[in-house]
Amino acid sequence: MSDPSDHSEQPRRADGAPPADASHTADEIERQKRSGESAAAARIGNQALWVDQQIRVAMAQGEFDDLPGSGRPIADLGTEHDPDWWVKRLVEREQITGVLPPSLQLRRDDAGLDDLLDALTVESEARREVEDFNARVIRARYTVVDGTPPLITMPRDVEATLGAWRERRTARVAAMRAQAQAQAAAARAPRRPWWRRHP
Repeated sequence: MSDPSDHSEQPRRADGAPPADASHTADEIERQKRSGESAAAARIGNQALWVDQQIRVAMAQGEFDDLPGSGRPIADLGTEHDPDWWVKRLVEREQITGVLPPSLQLRRDDAGLDDLLDALTVESEARREVEDFNARVIRARYTVVDGTPPLITMPRDVEATLGAWRERRTARVAAMRAQAQAQAAAARAPRRPWWRRHP
């Protein structure tokens, strides 16, 4: 019969070492937990110092030199306080569309429709843009949203809008042709030899 105190008969770990005492293992786990918590607390406490150090290093390396807007006054700082100033700046800077109420968005679209059409060269595309604008105006008329400005934008007369677009396009083409002819004439004009240019 074997002696229970004989370590050779007890099961061993894979590395051949005798099994750890359960209380010793629990103490080790608790010690690691406490040290981890204290390390995290120390990191949180020193975070402000670390950030300040990173800023000082970046300044020494010149990372903050020549930033856009450096040395210039902040635009619109003297105007009255607007709590939504940052949203308006974001919309303007990122050119975000579709966040206005439909009535205001349609006013803006109506004001810029001619410029949009002038960028097109095919009449079918211009017609599609005008018809799409009219469909959005009609849809907004039948969609009532409380608390928004009233819809005052009217649908465009498609044929009249396209007629004005054709006239503007013809005028642009004629101006471009005249400019090209003037440049060609200037290139063809005889030039005096260089020795006769100065009296």
